[in-house]
Amino acid sequence: MSPAADAASPEYNALAGEYVLGLLEGQERDAAERRQDSEPAFAAAVESWRRHLAALDATATPITPSADLWPRIEAAIAGLAQSATAAVRSGQVATGPSRLAEWWNSLFVWRGAAFAGALATILLAVGLVGALDRAKRQPLMVAVLLTDSNAAAAVVHTFADGRVEMLPLQSIDVPAGKALEIWTLWDRAVGPRSVGLIDRARSTPLRLDNLPLGKDQLFEITLEPATGSPTGRPTGPIIAKGTTSQRL
Repeated sequence: MSPAADAASPEYNALAGEYVLGLLEGQERDAAERRQDSEPAFAAAVESWRRHLAALDATATPITPSADLWPRIEAAIAGLAQSATAAVRSGQVATGPSRLAEWWNSLFVWRGAAFAGALATILLAVGLVGALDRAKRQPLMVAVLLTDSNAAAAVVHTFADGRVEMLPLQSIDVPAGKALEIWTLWDRAVGPRSVGLIDRARSTPLRLDNLPLGKDQLFEITLEPATGSPTGRPTGPIIAKGTTSQRL
């Protein structure tokens, strides 16, 4: 087969795709790598597949595959088999055991099926990673911290992986030499523990370390010296407070 004809064939492009997906092994992979060095058209096809599949790397926005993806792939493969069988029965191609065996053992047919399956697997994996990532970003519990006038000043989110963060909902006036200290209280016998110190209202992760974390746990913000409370307990006025609730 001439290089031009080979480059125009579907099998040529499928081979480049299989190489990029890592479906070739041993001698087939070595042969594909040699073709890249000796055939610019094949090297261009490989590069084209790499660009097409680059969006599926770990930095891509997760895409959930549609529910009918697998049925469509199965239908496409079944349609290919039915078309070949119909062609044999109608006499459009040579009949006989040898021709049918040649079709059945066709490398292109089975490579096409493997290629479609590999793409579907990648899409399903990306969708699963995306779903897990979205679930991880959803808070398990939320505490809305209110001022004395019942205005929402901040919200605390707790996550399944142990992260806790506070997000301000309004600006808070912090005088010079002062800071906002965030506290949590889960047992009055133990008393409140400091979990954060910030110089102004801003999003901040809270340092709960090995402290308990559960429902109806109190979080509050007090105004303290810039270096934090000198006693290890709240000493300044309470800016806002609230307890955690299970997220619906």
